[in-house]
Amino acid sequence: MAICVLTEKEGIVEQTKLEEIMELKGKTLSELKARYKEVYRVETAPSSNKIYLWRKIAYKLQEIEHGELSTNTQGKIEEFIQKYDPINNKTLRPDNFEAPKHGNKLKRDKRLPIPGTIITKEYKDNKIQVKILESGFEYNKKTYKSLSAIAKETTGAHWNGYLFFGL
Repeated sequence: MAICVLTEKEGIVEQTKLEEIMELKGKTLSELKARYKEVYRVETAPSSNKIYLWRKIAYKLQEIEHGELSTNTQGKIEEFIQKYDPINNKTLRPDNFEAPKHGNKLKRDKRLPIPGTIITKEYKDNKIQVKILESGFEYNKKTYKSLSAIAKETTGAHWNGYLFFGL
């Protein structure tokens, strides 16, 4: 079913529907960059990551059609993140929680969730579950020093572990 709303808001002709958003997934990088520039009214797209651009464009198209989140709603979201989301809640992280410097293994990378968190990834019909440890990662009852090592073991190819697990 194709429901199409055609209106003009701030000079952008809307045709926002699920099919349009899903069609964006099949676009080339240059097409996504052009659409991003059109929707956000900027000279250049901020990234060359297709998934990032697709998500940002989809969000903006929905925002144009349905309006922005109210300040009250944004405040509630932030409140819930602070209260219930340990991955994004930086108040639960120790003060020395920062990206490790070369040769300094004591500091944790900010991209990592807090220890005890389980990261789940679907890859080729296999469910990969990795537990974040204080120093390392646990996968299939073995301890690993990096997410990249787990990604390589499961896929057979070298991956950036943070990218593979979406961190």
